[in-house]
Amino acid sequence: MEQYEPDRLSAAQVAAARRSLTSGRGALSRRSMLRAGGVGALTVGGLASLSACGIPPAKREGQGPASLDVSAKEKQLSFSNWTEYMDVSEDEKSRPTLTAFTGRTGIKVKYTEDINDNVEFFGKIKPQLAAGQDTGRDLICVTDWLAARIIRLGWAQKLDPSNLPHAFANLSAQFRTPDWDPGRAYSYPWTGISTVIAYNSKATGGKKVDSVTQLLDDPTLKGRVGFLTEMRDSVGMTLLDMGKDPGAFTDADYDQAIGRLQKGVDKKQIRRFTGNDYTSDLDKGDLAACLAWAGDVIQLQADNPDIKFAIPSAGYITSSDNLLVPAGARHKTNAEKLIDYYYELPNAAQLAAYINYVCPVDGVKDELAKIDPELANNTLILPDKAMAAKSRAFRSLTSQEETAYEEKFAKLIGA
Repeated sequence: MEQYEPDRLSAAQVAAARRSLTSGRGALSRRSMLRAGGVGALTVGGLASLSACGIPPAKREGQGPASLDVSAKEKQLSFSNWTEYMDVSEDEKSRPTLTAFTGRTGIKVKYTEDINDNVEFFGKIKPQLAAGQDTGRDLICVTDWLAARIIRLGWAQKLDPSNLPHAFANLSAQFRTPDWDPGRAYSYPWTGISTVIAYNSKATGGKKVDSVTQLLDDPTLKGRVGFLTEMRDSVGMTLLDMGKDPGAFTDADYDQAIGRLQKGVDKKQIRRFTGNDYTSDLDKGDLAACLAWAGDVIQLQADNPDIKFAIPSAGYITSSDNLLVPAGARHKTNAEKLIDYYYELPNAAQLAAYINYVCPVDGVKDELAKIDPELANNTLILPDKAMAAKSRAFRSLTSQEETAYEEKFAKLIGA
């Protein structure tokens, strides 16, 4: 049997992990902020979980082993998720959508908020998955890069489309064909995470800021521009502005994007590269404009009417958190029923109204409007067709690319 040799982390990747922990999306609370994808989501304590060697996969290349499904006999399932990623009642004693699911189906859900970091969580379940054992979890929610890894190793079960009629019909087009799971054979997104341009209209003198070109070249913004310490976001948005596809770029394209950002640093157009701490600078006007995560913008706008956002005509970067059924899970059908339940429009709307992330469910606007008309019209939660058409994903990287790209980016930002 082939041995699973996880990619060892380079010094640049470790540095990226620490940046995310201390100031990036990985350091933020789930409800008000956004969490990092890729290497940026690693915890320092969890770094070793991607460095162990010699663990055999259950099967190679996405062919997860069949598992004994006892869903018909046992009306239950275990669901592991991130904190504050599920609706709760006003008294915080129940989770309304989960309660309703149990009431309708009779399936009891053991819901656990035990994912605080992608790699840390992967370290928990990896030994059992590698040994072909049940992890004790029937449904997990992980960021796209880790979902890709689990699928590639054969540690996810292929989903049965017959149990997912609403999910298949209502999944938004922008989330249908990730390069790591074409056609969503093994996963469905729980939420999307968008990178946009935010600006303080008072600080810009009322000027709209809506492109990376403007961020890098507008002299009126000199010294008051922020980019992000997450490589995929800053480089991805720059690639788009250059007319390149973040889903299909070359080494030369990447180097060109790094060079363009370097010019912004050299001429002091860019004030600094930031993690979540850009929010206070933007709110005060110390940063006039910056790359930002959509969840931050929603929170900032609630308190400061001068905070605006723009979607560049060139497009924007979107990542996702995704539901998977781990290999060995004993209640696969029950898990599929829960996935499908959250793609029914009323349930999707109730979830979106609470967590305020990009909803991957198409056609949910009218249902969300019944709960909160303002949220229903917020394109950071429900992208309209024009916005969705501009969404792009940063392509999957090989271990060699990951190392080389992070090293170049670390040099750029002085990490």
